[in-house]
Amino acid sequence: MPLAKDLLHPSPEEERRRHKKKRLVQSPNSYFMDVKCPGCYKITTVFSHAQTVVLCVGCSTVLCQPTGGKARLTEGCIIYYDFHKCLVKVTVKH
Repeated sequence: MPLAKDLLHPSPEEERRRHKKKRLVQSPNSYFMDVKCPGCYKITTVFSHAQTVVLCVGCSTVLCQPTGGKARLTEGCIIYYDFHKCLVKVTVKH
């Protein structure tokens, strides 16, 4: 009697929804990202779940503020993610 779904080959969407310790291969939900300041265009590395306010090194503008989980980025910041050696550029809009 075959199973209704394949336990050895779950879909990527199903794996993403699972708890980080209950995945087939454990992996964290947090990541580091490079954030470009909208004022002086300097790049600062920010942790995705930062628990303190992150300020720009050049002009002291607030780049992100802590929330209960992930840090909320300031509007206008440009984010550079590095997922699997592929650089992704995103502009923050609220």
